[in-house]
Parts: sequence; structure tokens; C-alpha cells
Amino acid sequence: MPNHLFARVSNTGPLPVAVGGDGPYIIASDGKRYLDGSGGAAVSCLGHSDESVRAAIHAQIDSIAFAHTGFFTSEPAEALADRLIELAPPGIGRVYLVSGGSEAVETALKMARQYFLEIGQSERRHVIARRQSYHGNTLGALAAGGNMARRGQFAPLLIDTTHISPCYAYRGQRDDETFEAYGLRVADELEAQILRLGPDSVMAFIAEPVVGATAGAVPPVPGYFKRIREICDRHGVLLILDEVMCGMGRTGTLFASEQEGISPDIVTIAKGLGAGYQPVGATLCTDRIHDAIAKGSGSFQHGHTYIGHPTAAAASLAVLEAIIGRDLLSNVRTMGDKLQSALEARLGQHPHVGDIRGRGLFRGVEFVADRESKTPFAPEKKVAAKLKKAAMAEGLICYPMAGTIDGTSGDHVLLAPPFIIDDTHVDELVGKLAAAIETALR
Repeated sequence: MPNHLFARVSNTGPLPVAVGGDGPYIIASDGKRYLDGSGGAAVSCLGHSDESVRAAIHAQIDSIAFAHTGFFTSEPAEALADRLIELAPPGIGRVYLVSGGSEAVETALKMARQYFLEIGQSERRHVIARRQSYHGNTLGALAAGGNMARRGQFAPLLIDTTHISPCYAYRGQRDDETFEAYGLRVADELEAQILRLGPDSVMAFIAEPVVGATAGAVPPVPGYFKRIREICDRHGVLLILDEVMCGMGRTGTLFASEQEGISPDIVTIAKGLGAGYQPVGATLCTDRIHDAIAKGSGSFQHGHTYIGHPTAAAASLAVLEAIIGRDLLSNVRTMGDKLQSALEARLGQHPHVGDIRGRGLFRGVEFVADRESKTPFAPEKKVAAKLKKAAMAEGLICYPMAGTIDGTSGDHVLLAPPFIIDDTHVDELVGKLAAAIETALR
């Protein structure tokens, strides 16, 4: 049978064919069941067979599937925006619907730039982000990201961006520092860069509240984001929080920034917003940003064909109501604590496990060749690739990544199971992961 699909990875042989879903499981064409321990890429927060979301999609398609936003709005898009603002961090007042996370970040960067043009600060153009961050694969989003391995081959095409240290206590905290002192030290790098570039030329600082794919569920230390917010306010810099992976309940609150006690100027969401049932994302901003554009040129010079897609909006509204109405955030917190405890009990003393971290149902395990020195495995050992293969053989979907430390060195696995899991799924996940680790590290 000919194969004309341009695959994500072309040199690893054929993939299993997914043909069905059953709660947190994906069923392949050969009948094998895979526990989705990472929600794909932290996407499938409701699992793979949610009846209410499927019904919402069917009902919307029976009504109208699509209407271009250059001509119409739609009831589900308006209702989703209203609901998101009801639940959003204080000060957030507008929702711009898109089709995914990279689009949401691209939108945020353009929105920030146009805002400053509208208020007469056209010299503000610089974006500051953090090393080992990831903000998407479109050119603007990729430029904002600080993962050198993902940026490298496209570097000539990217806008210039400045990167500061991540808040990554396992690797960056000194022995003589408290968590708080460490957080303030790395946060103050932002101010140093603003002053170096010129305060009147810096447009935005973008960061993931809990770093996802490229570093493995790294949470900030206490006080870090409050200092970041203070620095941005002092210099008139917009704070963009990328919650594409860590938002929509993944860390135990609907927006991850709630746990930091701050509000962003712009926040991006996707993945869990649609739970995989439809491609969707959103960029949320303050009324101040929206109104400057509305009262200025009157038009945001941006847009994609499928923004505000009625079917995607209907699915997302159903997902949001499921998360809130079924009190799944409580389950995220409860099961997240149980997952952390189970990982620590099974892997906490493993000679090649250096750190187990995260929040809610967003957990990372970092692997090391030596625990005491925190020395990573040599990249040529391909620990992450071996772990993915071994986990799939066990019937577990997880998200191993290489380059944890600098884009080249270090390995981790990211875990982000659906919000609907119970104790038995936690036990199954940890058992299969432990078996896969033993196979991969032989």
C-alpha cells in the first residue's frame, strides 16, 4: 500500500494506527490499548471518548460548521469568549480565538507590537524570553522560544530575541541560596536585559508559568513571577504568559498564573482548551490593549481563515463546562499529588533519576548518569528515544525529550494524563513507566 503522508518523523518506521478511544486509552488497529500518560502533548485532558463534547460538535455541525469572521460572528464563539473572561485572571477582558498554540503566541507577539504602535511607542520592538523555553513552531513563536536545538536550522529566518536564564532550581540554584533568593536572582536578569537594550525599546517578556515540553514540567520558585510582574510594570513592558501547555486546569487551577498571584497582560491557551476534539487556541488580553487598537487604527492587522471557528468554539465551550461542571480541577489536584507520591515511591531512589517535579497532572522526571553530580547522559546514548520506544511497547504513551539542559544535553519524560484518571490509572502509569525506564537504561 503506497504511503503519501508526510510524517512528523520519517526514519522510524510505521506508527500504530489509532482507531478508537476509551477514556484515557487509545486503541490501535491491532487491538492494543495504550494508556495516554501524556495526553498526547498535554492535549487530551478529557480522554478520548467524552460524550458531551462529541454531542456539542455534532449539534454545531448540524447547525452551521463554519462562517468566516470577516463577515459573521457565531453564538458558540461569543459564548466561549464570555465564559473564558468570567474565569480569566483579573484584568483580562478580551478573547481572540485561533486554531492552535503556535498561532496563539504569534497573535500575542503581533498584538503587543500593534498596541505600542497605537499608543505612540513605535520604538518598542524587542522581545525577551528564557533559555530552554518553547513557544511554538511558527517563525515568530519559534524566535521567542529559547530551545537552541529547535531554533538552529531556522535561525536565519527568525527575528532577534534576547534570552535570560530559566527559573530551573534543580539546575540553577546555588547551595547557599534559598528558593526565594534564587528566584529573585534569575528574575532580576530581566531588568538587566531591559536596561541593556534600553527600557523604551522593549516590547514584551514571554514565559511559561510551568515550563513544559523542552524542560519537563519545571515550576517556578515562590516569588519569581511576582518580581517579574514588578519589573515589567516598572518599565512599561507587557507580560505575556504562555499557558498553551500548562493552562486550562493542567496544573490544578484553570489558569496556571493563579498560583503565582499575578495577572498577565496577554495569556495564550490551546491544547486543553479543545482537549483534542477540535484544533483551537486563544489569545486573551486586557481591555487596555484591545481598546488602544479599537480606538486607534480600528483593526488588528492579523488573522487566519479559521479564527473563531464555530465548531471548534462549540467543542471548547463543552470542554470548559466539563472541567468546571464536573469539578475536574479537584481531581487534577488529588490525582496529581498521588502521581507525584507514586513516582517518588517507585523512582525516587533510582540511581538515574535526578528530579521528579511539577504541579497537578503535569509532572516531569529528569534522568541523570550520576545523581550526586547531576551529570546528564551523553546525548549519543539517546535515552529519550529509547524510553519512548520502550514505553510504547509497554502500552504507555508518554512524552520523553532530549536536550533538557541546553537543547543538547539532558533527558526527561513529561507526564500529562487526562483529568479523568483514577487511582488504578496512576498505578498503571507508574508501573509501565518504571518498566520502560529499566529497558531504556540497560
